[in-house]
Amino acid sequence: GSAMPVYGQDRANSIPSIGKGSYEITIFTDYFCAPCRRLNTKSETLLKELLSSNHVKVTFVDVPISKATPVYVKYFLYAANADAGINTLLSVRKKLYDAAQEKNIQKEKDLAGYMKDNKIALKPMDERAVFPLLSAKIRDHKIKNTPTYVIKSPENEIKKFVGDEAIWNELVKLKQRLVTTRQ
Repeated sequence: GSAMPVYGQDRANSIPSIGKGSYEITIFTDYFCAPCRRLNTKSETLLKELLSSNHVKVTFVDVPISKATPVYVKYFLYAANADAGINTLLSVRKKLYDAAQEKNIQKEKDLAGYMKDNKIALKPMDERAVFPLLSAKIRDHKIKNTPTYVIKSPENEIKKFVGDEAIWNELVKLKQRLVTTRQ
């Protein structure tokens, strides 16, 4: 038999991220935050473009501002463990925002049913192993509001952007920098 703990056997026993670029974008959001949802919807195509440049890594950190958020985080981690592709991650996040803000789902059994009804693949894992990592990121970056994006450049310059408009403007600037670099 294996002495490896159950969560060690799963792909996602760390914070969900995608890409391997020299620019690192850490996304701090809460599913019950209306500006987070707006930004999630607005930035989906732009994030895919940034990731396709192969110069960007995106990490998702859910901030438990709402009492029900930890249950949503659990199901996001299960979905990421089943398929950590960008299309899946963004689609699942959209569904979780809908569950929080349109359906106002507060209980785990109701969220589990919603995920099943929407045919979202889940692969359970020990999410408790990831929660301290998420908390450390929130603490290290002194996150007080959502949405907040922290962008680390290849030169290790770290900048924090708060609010959907400020974040959107910075993502557009980053895309322009990457296009200029490629030419």
